[in-house]
Parts: sequence; structure tokens; C-alpha cells
Amino acid sequence: MNTGFTGEQLRAAAIDAVRAPSLHNIQPWRFRLHDGGIELSVDPRRALPATDPSGWGARIACGAALFNLRLALAVAGTPATVRLRPYPADPNVVARLVPDVPRRPTPTEQSLYAAIGRRFSNRAPFWPDPVPADARWRLAEAARAEQCWLELLIGTGAVNAFAEVARSAHRVLERDPAYVAERAAWIRSEPAPDGVPAAAGGPRSEPQDLLPQRGFGGRDRAPGRDYEPEPLVAVLGSTGNTATDQVAAGQALQRVLLTATDAGLSVSMISQPIEVSGAREALRLSLGRFGTPQMGMRIGYGQPGTATPRRPVGEVLDLPVVPA
Repeated sequence: MNTGFTGEQLRAAAIDAVRAPSLHNIQPWRFRLHDGGIELSVDPRRALPATDPSGWGARIACGAALFNLRLALAVAGTPATVRLRPYPADPNVVARLVPDVPRRPTPTEQSLYAAIGRRFSNRAPFWPDPVPADARWRLAEAARAEQCWLELLIGTGAVNAFAEVARSAHRVLERDPAYVAERAAWIRSEPAPDGVPAAAGGPRSEPQDLLPQRGFGGRDRAPGRDYEPEPLVAVLGSTGNTATDQVAAGQALQRVLLTATDAGLSVSMISQPIEVSGAREALRLSLGRFGTPQMGMRIGYGQPGTATPRRPVGEVLDLPVVPA
């Protein structure tokens, strides 16, 4: 009888869990083994007080890591039952996983798991090839499978409305010196296990760009390499906006991202309209959806790139000390 997860199982699954995305690649998670269960927590030492004062971004990131953790355990034949935010007295613990009945992984789990190592944010311009209808359907179904929704914006009017909200939010954020300084502190010009490498920042913004770009120290773009004039824009949302809803939205986000990767698509995230409360409400009203927008995305076909670095998994684990 399986009475709990082992340290070896946690370590193996955490290697995949830490491949999740996070704001500025801060990697705000910790994993521990406790009473036979795996607990995933927000690491308060890796906060972004200017960019993410409410902790929304950290909870989204931990939700994404949780989805990877679930996949890794399932593919290993040891699926888990998950309880979100199990301890009211300790809100930093976002999830507790305990062993479920052992079973073989499903084909979907195997495909999504295989995409973990290939997924990365692509901030460069995409090719003009349209995303086919079947791939769009798969993305929407991925969000729905995690009890969230994905609105794929159809038509120039809808995309322009989103772009206007995003640019307005971007201007608000860029007027905050603390926000600008915090972002600059996470740009890496030398190899580092966290933060955003300057080479991964994408081309510098230009006046003709439809969607805002974060200033990650990107390079000048080559002639004729403007961003696509009619991007596929998607908005991920949840039914509510509690801390639990945000963790659930992080799981849905990662499922959408891995589904996109499995379909050969590239994605860059556009979180500015979510970070500014007035912009988020304007976005919700423009969509006419019940619930709360949790992330914007630009989706298309792009040139292959490389994933951003991650800290050694041992730095994010808390394992019981085994007596000598």
C-alpha cells in the first residue's frame, strides 16, 4: 500500500515543475515533503513588491508549477489528488498533493509532459501563418479542462480594443519608477539561474507596434521584422479572483501553454492589462465575459528559441533530514 510520496519522487517531479513560467523569471516556489504529501508554497523571499504587490503573479506562477508537478507524477504512474490552499492559517501553501490510485498515464498527459522542456516565452515577431481552427479549439479546451475560460479574439476590432487597453496599462506601469527599477534588477546580461536574459527580451519596441513590449533590454530588430499586424490574441480568465482562483488559473495557463507547444505554436504573455486594476476591468467589460481575466497571450508560429534558465532544483526543495 502506498502511504505517501518519497523524497526521490518529489525531487524527480520538481525538476519538471520548475520549468513553469513566472513574472521576470523570479521562480517564486518551494516544494516540501510533509506527512507523505507534497506541498507547494509561494516563497515570500522572491517577491516583486512593485510589479506584483498583491501576490497575483506569484500565485499564477505556482499554479503553473503545480500543473507541471501533476503531469510529472501522473506520467511516472503515481498520480496525485490535489487540494488547493489547504491551510487557512498558512496562505503561502498553495497546494497539497497526496497519492491517488496508481494508473497508466493518458495519451494527453504524455503529450503535455513531453512539451514541458520545449515550452518557453517567445517575445520575437511571429510568422504571418494563421493558427488553424483545430489548434484554436484545442487551446480553448485546455483552459476548460482546468475550469477556466480562454477567449480567442476574433476580428480587427476586438484585437484593437485589447491593444488599446494593454498600451494604456503599459503607460501607467512605466510611469512608476519602482516598477521600472524592479524590472531592470531582473534583467541578466551575464549567465544566471534566474531573471530574464537580455538576449531573450525580444526586439526593442517601436512606435508602430500594436501590442506593448516589456523593456527587457532587447536588441534592435532586423529590417522588415515588424510584429505581426493581425496577431492571434487570447485572454485567459477564471470564474472568480480569489487566491484559490488565481492558483487554478495558473494551472489552466500552463495547460494552455503546453497545448500550444505540443501544436507547434509559440506564445508570449501580455500581463500589463492584468497588473493594472482599472485596465483589467476595462478588459473584462470589453470581452463581455463573466469572471476575471488572468492573463493575455499572443499566439502564433515563431522561430525556435531557447528556454530561460532555472535554479538548481535542490534550492527549492525542503526534504526531511534522514538520520545517519
